[in-house]
Amino acid sequence: MAKKSSSAEKRHRQSEERRMRNKAVKSAVRTSVKKLVVLVQKKDPESEAALKDMIKKIDTASRKGIIKKNAAARKKSRMQRFYNTAKAAQ
Repeated sequence: MAKKSSSAEKRHRQSEERRMRNKAVKSAVRTSVKKLVVLVQKKDPESEAALKDMIKKIDTASRKGIIKKNAAARKKSRMQRFYNTAKAAQ
């Protein structure tokens, strides 16, 4: 079996680091969404801060190219609508 070139090995290391970094950012976004849903359902006053935190994380992921621009807009829109309807029902 042929040996990998050093540039291929380096590229593999770089892509693995990027994959792990991107995975962490996506996970943080999902966690913040779940946290917001729980707080809104409990009618917690901290839900507004959680909404802002979630929007910030989604915008950061979108800016870095981890999630696409339209996907980020869609997630923010749906969660904002969820928050507003729950707030109006109180």
